Amino acid sequence: MQLGTRWSVRQEPPAALPEAMLVAVRTVEEELADEGVDASTWRWTLTWLERRPIAELDDGTRIHLDTLGQAVTTPPHDDEP
Repeated sequence: MQLGTRWSVRQEPPAALPEAMLVAVRTVEEELADEGVDASTWRWTLTWLERRPIAELDDGTRIHLDTLGQAVTTPPHDDEP
């Protein structure tokens, strides 16, 4: 695994992210804003696993590329019963 970088919600993501990932990041951020979530202090963490990007938001939301290059978003886990 290779550590990439971190950036704040609503800030410009790293240019190295593929377009599918950029769209997915924007979609997650728009959904949070639409739901009224204050994510102003949240940050994304970008890592690379076998040359594929993985972006994880502070709340646990993860975005990665599948084998076809499509972005897959996994929501944070709800640990409550």
